[in-house]
Amino acid sequence: MPRAMKIVLAILAVAVVVGLVSFRSLHERIRRFAAAQAADEQARHEVLAPPISTPTDVTASARIFWAAAGDTIAPVEMQLPLSADPVERSKQLVHVLAANPPTPDQRTIPADTILLGFYILPDGTAVADFSDTLSSELPSGILSEKIAVDSIAQTLQSNVPVLRRLKILIHGQEVDTLAGNVDLTGFFDLNPYLVPTAPAPPVAQSPK
Repeated sequence: MPRAMKIVLAILAVAVVVGLVSFRSLHERIRRFAAAQAADEQARHEVLAPPISTPTDVTASARIFWAAAGDTIAPVEMQLPLSADPVERSKQLVHVLAANPPTPDQRTIPADTILLGFYILPDGTAVADFSDTLSSELPSGILSEKIAVDSIAQTLQSNVPVLRRLKILIHGQEVDTLAGNVDLTGFFDLNPYLVPTAPAPPVAQSPK
């Protein structure tokens, strides 16, 4: 092999090695940056919306739905302190969904999303009132909106069995869509075949 060719091949080999080292170094820096960003997001959320604890909290297995491959969502089993009260339990689950995704890529709702209020009506309808962040900071597109709503709905459905359906409000108001696509004027079924609790009949009083 001519000497010039050997020199060229040697230079190419060195360039490949340098490129691989640089690529691995870049990949590691990106990984560390993503981890730091996730930690910052979690810390910021803990300040804006501290974790909820109640006297009835018991550590239990919960299924939290985060983003998965193929533009879907999938449950992740977690051991969490959860309240026996369905309202407080629902708030705790939404807090985990917003604050603690396993990886940044699995996030379904913006990190700064705050649950302003949560109510359960006598017929099992859950009303979740979110801050404007849920719509204003969500990536544009029907897919990201659907994943956000589905992750909230399925997380509640899997862990709070008394809920029949879900109504989402933004800053106390009903809005037409989440961020331009998913319709929020109606309800999202959770456990639609659950028989609602009937109000207690009035107690008859004997005439005086």
